Amino acid sequence: MARIAGGEHARRSGKTVVVKLGTSSILSEDTLQPKLKTMSSIVETVRDLRNHGHKVILVCSGAIGVGRLRMNINEQPKSLGERQALASLGQLRLVSLWDNLFNVVGINVAQILLTRTDLADTRRYANARTTLETLLSPQFDAVPIVNENDTVSVYEMRFGDNDSLSAITAGLVDADYLFLCTDVDGLYTDNPRTNPSAQLLNVVHSVDEARHEASVQSMGSSFGTGGMQTKLVAAELATAAGVTTVILNGACPENMARIVDAEDCEDGTAMPPHTLFLPSPERLPARKWRILHAMHPSGSLVIDQGAYDRISRKESGGRLLPAGVIGVQGNWDRLQAVRLKVAKRTDDGSEAIVEIGRALVNYTSIECERIKGLQSAQIQDALGFVDSDYITEQIALSTTAA
Repeated sequence: MARIAGGEHARRSGKTVVVKLGTSSILSEDTLQPKLKTMSSIVETVRDLRNHGHKVILVCSGAIGVGRLRMNINEQPKSLGERQALASLGQLRLVSLWDNLFNVVGINVAQILLTRTDLADTRRYANARTTLETLLSPQFDAVPIVNENDTVSVYEMRFGDNDSLSAITAGLVDADYLFLCTDVDGLYTDNPRTNPSAQLLNVVHSVDEARHEASVQSMGSSFGTGGMQTKLVAAELATAAGVTTVILNGACPENMARIVDAEDCEDGTAMPPHTLFLPSPERLPARKWRILHAMHPSGSLVIDQGAYDRISRKESGGRLLPAGVIGVQGNWDRLQAVRLKVAKRTDDGSEAIVEIGRALVNYTSIECERIKGLQSAQIQDALGFVDSDYITEQIALSTTAA
C-alpha cells in the first residue's frame, strides 16, 4: 500500500512515538560542541512524523554534558552536588537550543523533568500522564522534551539512565514506538568495530534470547551513562508495556520516519539497518506494569511457598494475607511499592530467597513487622486498628517468577 501523507487517514492511524537521544547523539566528544547538523535532522524528522499524523516525545540526555561544556570541565563529575549544579546550568541551555531549532519549523516544545518520586506517587503519576497527553493534544500540539530532574534527584530515586526513563515514558503514554538512538546501527552478535563478522540482529522476539545471542559491549563516551545493556533493559520494560522498540544509529534520524511508516510503504521497500524488538504478545495491564517498572521499591516482603502458591492463582485477586509473610526488609510508608520475595528450598536442602514480583502495601514497614505471620482477625489486637485484612491488594508478579 502506498504511503498516504497527511489528511484524515493519517490522523486516524497516527501513532505515538518516543525518541530517546543520548548525550553522545547530540554532543560531539571531539569538539565538545552540540551536533547541530544531527539535531537539525532530528527536528526535520519530528516535523515529518507530525505531518504524517504522528505524535512525538523526545527524551533527551545531555544537560550535565552541556553544563560541563559551559564550565570547561573535561571529566565526569564525581560528587552529587557537582552533577546537580552542572545539570542546572546545562538544562536551560539545552532546552533553549531545542526551542530555537524547533521554532524554525514552527513547532512548540515543552520541558518535562521527572524523577522516580514523581512516578511512585499515584497522583503525581496521573498528573504526569495528563500533562503529556494535554501537550500532545490538538489544542497544544507541542513536542514534550523529557529529561530526568538531575538537579534534585537523589541516588536512591534516580532512573540512572535515560534509556529506562524513555521506556517508562513510553509506557506512561501508551506509545506505539520507542526509538533508542545510539552510535551503532543496532544490536550485534559481537562488537562490530572489533569484529567484522559481527551480525546485526534485525528482529528480536525475546529480550532474554537477545542477551544470549548478542554482545552488549559498548564503545561508550566520556559523556553518557548508558550502553547497550541499558538499552536492553529499556527494551524489556517497553515491550512488556506493548511498545515496539527500535535500536538504531542516531546519526541518521530520518530513518525513524521510514520505520514508523513502513506499514504504509509498498512491499519490497528497503529498510534502514536497525534492531526491532517486538512488543510482548501478552501486554501487562497498566496497573501491574506501573507497579513492576515505574515505581521504586522501598523494601521487601518475604513470603512462604504456600502464600506464593495462593497469590499465583488468578482467583486470589493478588491479595496477600499477613499469615503468609515471614520477613520484612527495609522501611516504607503505606501505598508504597515493595519487592515480593519467596523463601524456596533448593536441591541441596538450603533456603534461597527469590524475588517474584512487586506489590503496593496497605501498611507501613513497622506495622507489617508487627502483623507478619498473624491471622487477619489478629490485626486489631496487634495494631489497635484494621485498615485492611490484607497486607497487599495490588500485586504484580514477574513474568520470570519461578
